[in-house]
Amino acid sequence: MSPRKAATAKAVTAKAAANKSAPKSAAKLAAKPVAKSAAKPAAKSAAAPAAKPAANGTTSAEATALAAKIERDLRDGRSDTLTPQAFQALMAALCKSYGTQLEAGAQFLPLANMTSASPTEVMTTTSALLKAANLAVFELGMWQSWTGR
Repeated sequence: MSPRKAATAKAVTAKAAANKSAPKSAAKLAAKPVAKSAAKPAAKSAAAPAAKPAANGTTSAEATALAAKIERDLRDGRSDTLTPQAFQALMAALCKSYGTQLEAGAQFLPLANMTSASPTEVMTTTSALLKAANLAVFELGMWQSWTGR
């Protein structure tokens, strides 16, 4: 096992042990998966408690504009909008941001709905992310069973 995998396994095991020692109600909350309804459009989630406002609304607006530009370019047949280095930087920042937000208690899925990206696009990206992090699907399954995510 690589040092990175060993460190990940150790962290997951420690978190699982912490969850077992927590009161039953807290353990249930920690193990509760995100509901499928979280993937529905914003109109359905209007009754949900308001999320914390973004620390920097300008950054969110810029990210939304960049996403729209990438989508337009893809529709126009341009797959070279981002260099591999820019893509990697964005993907790393998005992974870190999503993980940090979930750890802080946010409960949303990374895609707005099931039509945001095709199943093939999701599987291709997921497979590449696992490969880039030197992880196997087995390790993902183990982590999911330990954390309830």
